[in-house]
Amino acid sequence: MSSRTPSVTSPCKPLPDGYDIAGVTSEGAAWLASAGPYPRSTLATWAERPAAPVVVPCGTAFDIVNTPAIFGRRMLDRLWDEGPGSGPVATHRGRMLLFAAPGTARRLPSLLDWEEWNGKGHTGTARTRAIPPLLCHGPGDAVTVPAVHATTSPAATTEIHLASRWLVAPDTRHPWLPGPEVVLWAAVRAARAAASATVPISIFPPADQGAKV
Repeated sequence: MSSRTPSVTSPCKPLPDGYDIAGVTSEGAAWLASAGPYPRSTLATWAERPAAPVVVPCGTAFDIVNTPAIFGRRMLDRLWDEGPGSGPVATHRGRMLLFAAPGTARRLPSLLDWEEWNGKGHTGTARTRAIPPLLCHGPGDAVTVPAVHATTSPAATTEIHLASRWLVAPDTRHPWLPGPEVVLWAAVRAARAAASATVPISIFPPADQGAKV
C-alpha cells in the first residue's frame, strides 16, 4: 500500500493486497524531516547513513500511535478493509507505529477511557478489555522509525527488514493522517474481532440451571 493516493482531506484506498515496503520517496523523506527544526541538515544526516533507523520528533507534522505488533496489524487491516485507509505505518522492534494527525496523542487516551467507561454497563465490556495499552507520542516525544533510504546490501536488507520496516511508506509531502476518532474506531474494531475469535463455540445448548439432576 502507498500513502501517495490519499489526499489531505479525503483518503482514497488503493488495492489492499499488499503493503508498500519499497522505501520512502524523496518527498516522503522531506515530510518526515519537516517534523524537526532543521529539515535540511536532517536530510543530509540521513543521506550519510542510508540504512540506519532514524529518530523523528512528534507533535508538529504528525503524532504516532505505538501498538503491539499483532494488535496493530489488526487495526491496520480494519482501516484498509473497512475504513478510510491509513497514513504511513512502520514496524520497529516488535511494535507497530501508526502515524496520526497532530493532536491524536492528546485526544486518544481520553477517548479510550470514555469507550471503556461507556462499555461497562453494556455488552461492549469485552471489546474494551481486548484493547491493549496504546502508547501515544505527541509534543515533546521522539520515536525511532525505519531507515528512509533502501540499502543495496542483501544481508543488511534482510536483517533490517526483520527488525524495522515500512508497511506503508511515506511518499508525499502532504499525506492523509487519521485523527483520534478514526484510530479509536480501528482499535475498537480490532478488539471486537480479537474477542470474537476467542469466544468458544459449542454445538450443545446451554444447560438449564433450574433443572434437577
